Amino acid sequence: MTRPGLVFGLALIVGVVTAVITPSTPATGASSIPPTIAATLYASGLSEPVDIANSGVTGDARLFVVEKQGRIKVVDDGGTVRTIPFLDITDRVVAGSPPVETGLLGLVFHPDYETNGFFYVNYTAPSFLRSRISRFTVTDDPNVADPNSEKIILEQLQPESYHNGGDLAFGPDGLLYIPLGDGGGSGDPNNYAQDLTTLLGKIVRIDVDAEPGIAPDCDGLGTGSYTVPPDNPLVDGRFGACDEIWAIGFRNPWRFSFDRATGDMFIGDVGQNGWEEIDFQPALSTGGENYGWRCYEGNHPYNTTACQSMGAYVFPVTEYGRDGGHCSVIGGYVYRGAMYPAMVGYYLYADFCSSNFWTLTWDGANWVNTSIGTLGLSSPSSFGENVDGEMFVASLNGSVYALSVPGETPTPTPTHTSTPTLTPTPTPTGTPTLTPTPTPTSTPSQTPSATPDPDIFYEYLPLVANEP
Repeated sequence: MTRPGLVFGLALIVGVVTAVITPSTPATGASSIPPTIAATLYASGLSEPVDIANSGVTGDARLFVVEKQGRIKVVDDGGTVRTIPFLDITDRVVAGSPPVETGLLGLVFHPDYETNGFFYVNYTAPSFLRSRISRFTVTDDPNVADPNSEKIILEQLQPESYHNGGDLAFGPDGLLYIPLGDGGGSGDPNNYAQDLTTLLGKIVRIDVDAEPGIAPDCDGLGTGSYTVPPDNPLVDGRFGACDEIWAIGFRNPWRFSFDRATGDMFIGDVGQNGWEEIDFQPALSTGGENYGWRCYEGNHPYNTTACQSMGAYVFPVTEYGRDGGHCSVIGGYVYRGAMYPAMVGYYLYADFCSSNFWTLTWDGANWVNTSIGTLGLSSPSSFGENVDGEMFVASLNGSVYALSVPGETPTPTPTHTSTPTLTPTPTPTGTPTLTPTPTPTSTPSQTPSATPDPDIFYEYLPLVANEP
C-alpha cells in the first residue's frame, strides 16, 4: 500500500539530506586500536532488564533499570537494587511472552528533572496495540514515582507486536526524540518505513515543554500533547506528511543515543535476516535523512520496487551479517566518562544473540570497527550511562555490568549522593557548543538481492528470556 503524498514527500526528504549530511567541523577521533575493555557484574536480581537511565542530576549516582514487564528499579551507587520499584505500571503494560516484543521498553528523564521531577517512558498499551509515550512525576521520596501522575504525550497504533522500537532520548536541543519501528510484518509489507503519512519506521522529534493541550497527532489516537518544532523537515504536514518526522527509513531502531560531547546521533537498526547496521546523524543535521529500509537492508538492496537512486539514501557507517550466531544489533553509546581515558571516544555496541561486542570510532579519515568479543556476559539487551558518563550494559538474564579498562588507574569521580532532594534550580542560559563528527560516504552493494526471505521470528532481546 502506498499512501497519497509518499513519492512527492520522499523527494523533499532527499532535498534536505543533500544540504546537511556533511558536517563542517571534524571531531577528534580516538586511536584506531581500542583498549582492552572488561565487563564486571554491578547489579543482579533484576527481571528482564531492557534499558538503563540516569536522572541527569549532578551528584546522583543512581541507575534506573527498566524491567520489560512494567517496573523501573533503582540501583544505588555500588550496585544495590532497591526492593520497592521506582515505578510499577504492570497493570497497564502489555508485556507478553517471547516472541512478543512488547512491554515497558524505554525511559528518559527530563533535562530539568531536578526542578520539575518529570520523566518519560515508552511502553506498549492494550486495546489495539499501541506504543504509548507518557510522562510521570516523582514523589517527595526521590526513590518512588507516582503511578497516578501519568500524562499521555503521544500514542502510535501498532499493526503487530514486534518492530515497535522502544527507546527515548532528549537531544542537545532539549527536544524529545522517539525511534519507532516499521510495525512488523516480513519485509515491511506496507512499506511504512518509506511512507511519510505514518510515524512507523521513523525517528520522531517533538517539544514536550510546549503543550497545545489535547491535539490529534499524525496518525495515532488523538492523544498528542506536544508541539511540533517549527524546524522539523516536514513541518505543517506538507504533501500530507507527518510533521513530527525527523528521519525515515528504519526497520526497528531498538536503541539509539547522542554523543554527549559532540551531539552526534548513533542508531542501531535491527535487520531483517541478513544485515545489522549502525546509522549515524551528525549534530549539524537539520533532519530529513532517509536511512533506506525497506529499499535497502544495510548496504544491500532488499526490495527496490518504486525506490529511488542510491544517492537518495544515507547508508550505515558500519554493518555486520547474521553469520556467526548474530541476530540483533544493540546500539550503545560513545564513552565520555572520566574514569577510563583510554576508552574515551569509542562507540560501543553489541549483538543480542551472539553476545559479541564491537567498538567504532572515526580516525579522522574512516570509521574503524573492531570486534572485542563477548566480555564474558550473555544476552546484552541495552547500554546505559550514569550521570558522569560511565558506561553500563544490561543482560536480559537479569544483571547489569559496568564497563572498564583493566589496568588503567581510574580517574577519581566527584562524591555522589544516591538520593538527592529535588530543589528548584535556576534555568541555565546559553547553548553548549557541539563539535560534530564527519559522515563518510558509504558504498553499498549495487547488485540487487534475491527475493527476500521470510522474516526470522527470532530477532532481538524481548524474544527470549535466556541466551539462545
